Amino acid sequence: QVQLVESGGGLVQPGGSLRLSCAASGTIFSMNTMAWYRQAPGNERELVAATTSSGSTNYADSVKGRFTISRDNAKNTVYLQMNSLKPEDTAVYYCYAQYTSRLRGRLELWGQGTLVTVSS
Repeated sequence: QVQLVESGGGLVQPGGSLRLSCAASGTIFSMNTMAWYRQAPGNERELVAATTSSGSTNYADSVKGRFTISRDNAKNTVYLQMNSLKPEDTAVYYCYAQYTSRLRGRLELWGQGTLVTVSS
């Protein structure tokens, strides 16, 4: 059974930095897209950053220049480096993975979320 395990959330002051990690475990033939989404109270879940297996990336306009997504394909792990954090970045962050199973083909999986709070 493939699982996504997130870590790195917590409380940080405005202007500070935080790095989120998400590791996929289980039998995976190949990892395709990995991404980070977030959901603030009263808002819909939105894409923050995504990266393909080839390394291409895309970001939400609100985080461009501040956040960096990266991945370690050997470890099936994706990271989100968050710099210059703002209070409006406060949200539950969810890891997302699209992968290929030898038995079931292409599947997708969500992490359970980690809370990031940016406050003084």
